[in-house]
Amino acid sequence: MRNIFFLTPIFVLMCLLYTGFQPMQAQERPYETVTLNGQRYFKYKVQTGEGLYAISRLFAVPIAEIIRHNPDASSGLKNGQELLIPVNDENSWRVFTPDSTQPVTVELRDQNFAFQHTVSKGETLYSISNMYHTSVDDIIRLNPGAGEGIGVGQILTIPQRRVISEEKEENYRYHTILPKETLYSVARAYSLKPEDVILANPGLSAETFQIGKIIRIPFFESYEVVPPFEFQTKNITHSVQKGETLYSIARNYQVEVAEIERLNPKVTAGLKANMDLVIPVKRSLLERDSRSRENEANRLLMKNMPTNRVDVMRVGLLLPFLDETGKGHLRLQEYYEGFLLAVDELKNSGVNLELFVFEIGQGDDTRKLRSLLETIEMRSLNLVIGGVNDAQIRLLSDFSRSNNIKYVVPFSQSNGEVLNNGNMFQVNPLISVTNTKASAAFVQSFRNANIIFATGGQNDKKEFITELQRLLRENGVRYESIPLSETTNSTILPFLKPGKENVILPTSADSHTLRQLISELKEVRETDSLSVIRLFGYPEWQTFTDQIADYHLFGTYIYTTFFVDKTNPHTATFIRNFNKWYGRNPMDTHPSYSMWGYDTALYFLTALYRFGTRFEQDINRVRISTLQFPFHFERMNNWGGLLNEGLYFIHYDTNGRIYQTDKSL
Repeated sequence: MRNIFFLTPIFVLMCLLYTGFQPMQAQERPYETVTLNGQRYFKYKVQTGEGLYAISRLFAVPIAEIIRHNPDASSGLKNGQELLIPVNDENSWRVFTPDSTQPVTVELRDQNFAFQHTVSKGETLYSISNMYHTSVDDIIRLNPGAGEGIGVGQILTIPQRRVISEEKEENYRYHTILPKETLYSVARAYSLKPEDVILANPGLSAETFQIGKIIRIPFFESYEVVPPFEFQTKNITHSVQKGETLYSIARNYQVEVAEIERLNPKVTAGLKANMDLVIPVKRSLLERDSRSRENEANRLLMKNMPTNRVDVMRVGLLLPFLDETGKGHLRLQEYYEGFLLAVDELKNSGVNLELFVFEIGQGDDTRKLRSLLETIEMRSLNLVIGGVNDAQIRLLSDFSRSNNIKYVVPFSQSNGEVLNNGNMFQVNPLISVTNTKASAAFVQSFRNANIIFATGGQNDKKEFITELQRLLRENGVRYESIPLSETTNSTILPFLKPGKENVILPTSADSHTLRQLISELKEVRETDSLSVIRLFGYPEWQTFTDQIADYHLFGTYIYTTFFVDKTNPHTATFIRNFNKWYGRNPMDTHPSYSMWGYDTALYFLTALYRFGTRFEQDINRVRISTLQFPFHFERMNNWGGLLNEGLYFIHYDTNGRIYQTDKSL
């Protein structure tokens, strides 16, 4: 088997390992228990200086699970704060093995057939199935309730990947980090080296090596069964000395007497001096140099890779410029024109840059792109930006992975490549991530308001509304729902609360629903002029320019992943330069493609210039004034690429001003 190393966690965890730390069983914990809604909890008071990481280690419960049951803990812990820690007495899973048609019981630590995934913000069953190369149906089969919906912090049982690698695809399996495990111990379990595991998990660090997190294990034999390192043994021969007993021998080697008896049936007749016994000794006890290797692996976790700056940046822009489907070529032309303005700006500031622009063919016909990717010029690039459809993105993703070249996907929201390619950056945020982030920002901003949902319309915001209402309930924030109709003006009056902001949210973003709601709310104002009414809405509302005056009338807020402040001098300068270069103003689209190209080029070329070809380590240290997009990149797992999670709240205040607040963090 190939040697791969594994990394250890932080120093604290290493100390726990060597002081014999064992997670206490439920009946051994000296904490009061309480049962709420059928779930049993430990009641625990936070000690001075104690954080979520230490408490998660103490109880062997993932941080996300603690936060799910204690939402206030997400903003930090206070001395004496009481937490409810979920009690999990289960030490086994019900899973399907390759040879069974009915679920069988396996030990919790046996991850050869299944592992556990803790749901993160923005994740769906579909995205999780893509991440682990399984199917939604198989996940639901192991988690019957998941078909009704999943929430942040929920733990799912995922079938282990058991596929022999296909062409251009590496063999690997997944591993959920368990209590007491270190990166070194996991590495030894799989006969790996820490350096190789870091390569397989580019997002791995001391912060991300936590109980409940997943790491990807490079592996040759998908069907090979591997026990955890602490249970792996090696048989040695022990010569019985005079006066020794089975009990003393077992205690010396830290094994069970029954194990010695099982491997040595002859001991039933009694021990004799000089008798040779086979002893199954734990590998960890035989490897005397493990402490120094633990420390070495810890250092690897704690440090970033050295920067690798380039004298001349070579960047490729690959788009289907001639594809006229839906007049897409006009939008891509404007994207390119805005891109060039950013390139010119950087060159004028002293950046040495070579830009290679390629037309890559139309639709799903990838012959031209395949031919292009075989050239020496393409392999010499430091950064590739482009691809529009899934077929193009898949090819470019394979190319970037094979040649270790950073790859930016500018438009697509739905491709799954970013979940499994550590070199990839997705500019356009996932809708599910935006829904989760916007919901959290709403609760933070309006938890003390009177919240009313106006139901009706096309129901096109069902996912956002479902997530928002779930989060409101979790945080104990009350809300009401009323149907949107011609009598809404009278229906809503009893629900308004004087002295509070009354925030009204339609469950649809279509223009007809918005106009109907505004009309009804104007009548409400005539009847009740004292109640403060606020509208909260959606990115699409930016396109309804004839409603701007009404937005200001109700002090409206919208959440959005893009926004252009036309009063910003930077915006005015861009439009002036665009007109000077191309003899026309940019097209009036939402979002603006010219500014899309400008923002993307300026951000990623600045990152490459400042931090070199490993700029992903410092991506959120890039500080530039974008025209349209908030950029904040995060990995959704330890081995995948980075997704933009940028988000704005736009406030049209009642004095005619517009405020733009970055809610990305």
